[in-house]
Amino acid sequence: MKQEDVEYFRVFLKNQLQELLSQADDTVSGMSSQKENFPDPTDRASLESDRNFMLRIRDREHKLIKKIKKTIERIEEGTFGVCDKCGEEIGIDRLKVRPVTTQCIECKTKEEAMEKALGI
Repeated sequence: MKQEDVEYFRVFLKNQLQELLSQADDTVSGMSSQKENFPDPTDRASLESDRNFMLRIRDREHKLIKKIKKTIERIEEGTFGVCDKCGEEIGIDRLKVRPVTTQCIECKTKEEAMEKALGI
């Protein structure tokens, strides 16, 4: 992979990481500042549902943050863009769609087919 491509992904991932971290801070401060007391159970249930939804989103973002940090480490180590399974180079088009991927499309397809067959 060209050095300019690696640098593009480094900058892109660091920007995405910074954005996700700032959103996480907003969620924590937003949830702790709300002290609503609803006499209507329906309103209370709606608030709880909204909070649970936001927490699920933030949990997914937390997992993405960990993946981004690992990907930045791989960039620093020089292993970014190389499939963990077969050792072949991951296509640039795949990396543009999912820069945190660790497998080429062929290996990922085989893994998903195996998971489907095993019912995982």
